Amino acid sequence: MSAAWVVVGVTVVGGLAAALQAQFMGEMNARVGTLESVFITYGLGALVIGVIMAAARGGDLSSWRALPPYVFLAGVFGLVIVGSVSFGVGRVGVVQALVTFTAAQFAFSALIDHYGWFGAEVRAFDVSRMAGVALLVAGSWLVVR
Repeated sequence: MSAAWVVVGVTVVGGLAAALQAQFMGEMNARVGTLESVFITYGLGALVIGVIMAAARGGDLSSWRALPPYVFLAGVFGLVIVGSVSFGVGRVGVVQALVTFTAAQFAFSALIDHYGWFGAEVRAFDVSRMAGVALLVAGSWLVVR
């Protein structure tokens, strides 16, 4: 199997997991609230990844000091992601929440790539990418209208 297919397979699994997580968090949000559902999700996630990391590599985090300071915001952004998805799904459903989330993600990601922000490899926002983002936004509008 080529490396490209492995990447596609892993990202498809991630997409499936995102849809399931969104639904489960929407249900938690409706029953216990947004902050509580984020806490439950992050707490369990931290426990699981801690066990996996310890089993796989012994939990060596010694190289964290070499990371640029802005990367530590990833955890905060993760809270925003999980909280906003939980909040949205609980109110408008999985498809509407995730399609809006995804359209915003694609549009901003195109800017990050185009300008090479935060160490990203520069990938021009050419006509093809513009068309793709425009179609995604148009499709999002069709779903949420």
